[in-house]
Amino acid sequence: MTADWIAEDQRIAQGRRFDELSSPPAMQVASPPLSEAEIREAETELGIAFPDQYREYLLRQSAGGAVNRLCRSAAGWGWQGDSSTNYGLLTADFPHPDSYRVYEEELDAREPLTQDFPDRNAYQAAWEQWDAEYGVFQERKTSGAVFIQDNGCGFSTLLVVTGPYRGSLWFDGRATCGQILSLNVCGQPVSFMDWLAHRSMDLVGW
Repeated sequence: MTADWIAEDQRIAQGRRFDELSSPPAMQVASPPLSEAEIREAETELGIAFPDQYREYLLRQSAGGAVNRLCRSAAGWGWQGDSSTNYGLLTADFPHPDSYRVYEEELDAREPLTQDFPDRNAYQAAWEQWDAEYGVFQERKTSGAVFIQDNGCGFSTLLVVTGPYRGSLWFDGRATCGQILSLNVCGQPVSFMDWLAHRSMDLVGW
């Protein structure tokens, strides 16, 4: 049975939140630490366990600061100024980029071309299904990750919260290079606290 990628794309898109939290705050305000009870409530509601260092940061330093602020709104817990995290995919394991390279190449190779469809309506229908499949694929690339910081120009830093790479940080460079790249120091994955101390493009493994 052929997948209905348009329906799947629409379903997954519902995991994005466009509410009072998705817009950047009107002004920068101090973000005091959260209490243990607040952190547990957020974890329960989101269905995840925050990585240890991020959890400690929330508890001891700040709920925001250098990263998008974790707070509670009328819609529930989420990250202020973030409309990219897919809350519906937070509980799914973050996939390493190596795991989907073959699929991405295959998907690119079968993009519908007008010359293969004598009927324009058939081409349009095929292309819309392919485009929706591509949208689903791109959305799933950041499963299990939070867009923890907006780096501008379409770039973001991801904090993985689910799966074997939980606690690691990645640079979403798809705006230009089409890749999601691990952040590392001397070839080793950078920890959350080390990333806070550096926050440099030198951590990106180009």
